[in-house]
Amino acid sequence: MTVIYPSPIFGPVHSRRLGVSLGINLLPDDGKVCSFDCIYCECGFNADRRTKKALPTREEVSEALEAKLKDMKANGPAPDVLTFAGNGEPTAHPHFPEIMDDTLRLRDLYFPKAKVSVLSNATFIHRPAVFEALSKVDNNILKLDTVDEDYIRLLDRPCGAYSVQKIIERMKEFKGHCIVQTMFLKGSHQGKEVDNTSDRFVLPWIEAVKEIAPRQVMIYTIDRETPDHDLQKATHEELDRIVALLKKEGIAATASY
Repeated sequence: MTVIYPSPIFGPVHSRRLGVSLGINLLPDDGKVCSFDCIYCECGFNADRRTKKALPTREEVSEALEAKLKDMKANGPAPDVLTFAGNGEPTAHPHFPEIMDDTLRLRDLYFPKAKVSVLSNATFIHRPAVFEALSKVDNNILKLDTVDEDYIRLLDRPCGAYSVQKIIERMKEFKGHCIVQTMFLKGSHQGKEVDNTSDRFVLPWIEAVKEIAPRQVMIYTIDRETPDHDLQKATHEELDRIVALLKKEGIAATASY
C-alpha cells in the first residue's frame, strides 16, 4: 500500500537519512498535492490521490506544531530534525515562507539543537520568497534525479512547464547552502526501462552536481511500496559506485539502501 500522511503534523518517524524526524505536512490528509507525479512516490499517483480538503492554514500548522513540541518536551523523544515532507510538495503551500518563520521560532523555543529540513522537488525555487525561506533552513534538500529532460518526464513527470537547466541555475544561487537528493532505481514503467545507474545518466548528473556545488549529496533507492510495481531497487554496489565517483570529485555524499 502507498502512504498518505496525517496533516499538518505526523510522527516522529525514524528517517534513514535524518534520524528522529517530526514531520510537517503542509498538504491535506486525504490525498496528494504535488508539482511532480513521480512513478516511485510512496504517496501514489496524483490521479489516484485527489484531495477534497483545503490546505492547512498557517495558524493550524503553528498551533499543531507547538502542541506536539510541548508534548515531546515533556514526554520525549527529542527530535533530531523537524522535516517538511508529507503528501506532496511543501513549497507549493502559498504561506510556506511564513510557516517556515513560525517553525524556526518554535524550534528555537523548544528544541534549539534540532535541525529544520525541507524535502523539496525544487520546482518553486524560482519564487523569491520560497528561495529566501529555503535559505534559512539547516537542511535545504532539493531533488535532482537526472539532467536528462526525457528521463525526467518518464520518472518524475512534472505537472507543468519544467526546465532542468533552469532548476540547476537556480540551485547554484544557493551558493552551497543545499543538499542534492537523487533517486536511483531500476526496472521499467509502461514498458520503458528506467535504470538510471549507468554512466549514461550518472556522469552528466555528476557534472551538474559539480556546478551546483552543494554541501552534500544524498543518494537513495526505493524503500517502500511504489505505485508502479515494475520498479526495482538499485543495489548496494551500484549506489556505492556512485558515491565513490562523487567523492573522487571532492563532493561529500551518502547512500541510503
